Amino acid sequence: MKFTLSWLKDHLETDASLTEITDKLTAIGLELEGVEDPRDALAPFKICFVEDAWKHPDADKLNVCMVNDGTNTVQVVCGAPNARKGMKGVFAPSGSYIPGSEMTLKPGVIRGEESNGMLCSERELMISDEHNGIIDLPEDAPIGMSFAEYAGKDDPIIEIAITPNRGDCLGVYGVARDLAAAGIGTLKQPNLDPVKGSFDSSINWNRVEGLGDDAPRAVGCLVKGIKNGPSPKWMQDRLLAIGLRPISALVDITNYVTFDLGRPLHVFDADKVKGDLTIGYAKGGETLLGLDGEEHTFEEGMIIISDENGPESIGGIMGGEISGCTEETTNVFLESALWHPVRIAETGRKLSVETDARYRFERGVAVSYTHLR
Repeated sequence: MKFTLSWLKDHLETDASLTEITDKLTAIGLELEGVEDPRDALAPFKICFVEDAWKHPDADKLNVCMVNDGTNTVQVVCGAPNARKGMKGVFAPSGSYIPGSEMTLKPGVIRGEESNGMLCSERELMISDEHNGIIDLPEDAPIGMSFAEYAGKDDPIIEIAITPNRGDCLGVYGVARDLAAAGIGTLKQPNLDPVKGSFDSSINWNRVEGLGDDAPRAVGCLVKGIKNGPSPKWMQDRLLAIGLRPISALVDITNYVTFDLGRPLHVFDADKVKGDLTIGYAKGGETLLGLDGEEHTFEEGMIIISDENGPESIGGIMGGEISGCTEETTNVFLESALWHPVRIAETGRKLSVETDARYRFERGVAVSYTHLR
């Protein structure tokens, strides 16, 4: 389980140091696996100003730049199309290790022109996949300042080991609750105020007879008129910090809630759902093209969510491609349900499907947070 220090402090009011927090985690049974400080990897990188730039005399796609890092002015040969005089960017001096390309910079001569260092792209700093140009900072970015500090890339990442009986700590909120109980600060209560709807849902839940504890509870709501684009940068940064690739607002929000509250969610594209959604047992032989791109064949008794078209989701484990959300999605049905841990584990093993939702449901997910008010 990974989370950042600032993420933890969203739920925990504390003045404790990072060391005090990590020591207490191990003391309460949430054994520390490690702490990664992005400032270490980004330490050499500073905000710079390109004082001058001109075309390389012997290479059409290269520019020669005079770069001021707040202390020195050096010459750098750069192939980025957006490199230009007067811009502010991120500079790595000779001797720096570039994590995105796994190389250490050395002074050199490129087509007869000296080059001492590098103007960096986001991919070279491993903060995104963007590499079509170098980082282009606002005019007010302070020359010579640490880029990690300027960009907020100075948030330590904490990793802890979770034993099978501690599913309650597979969300940052649960970790904060345990730390608060152990005397490290005060737990902040989440906002659980209901949001009043303005229309009735056109999609309803049905449950077949006899589900009992296999699927004791399922709720959902219809949300209309959304625009599915990129998620907020702060959310993307946190997901990237724990090893998740941002995809879209809808996917990122459900992933974020999974790791924030330990509560897996699923969103259906409401316009692709035919009729109501029914939680029930597979008869055996039904198939579903999952969001993992694989076709899964169900055995009799596996719990599935279906509409009039057939299976739409593997209950508590993974949704299906046919009702998956895309950039064109404008209406969604948000599902939140409870599932029996043993049934989730059995189904996941038989289908060989590993997901963050399965990992949490088979260890037990909190029924409600309302008792924490």
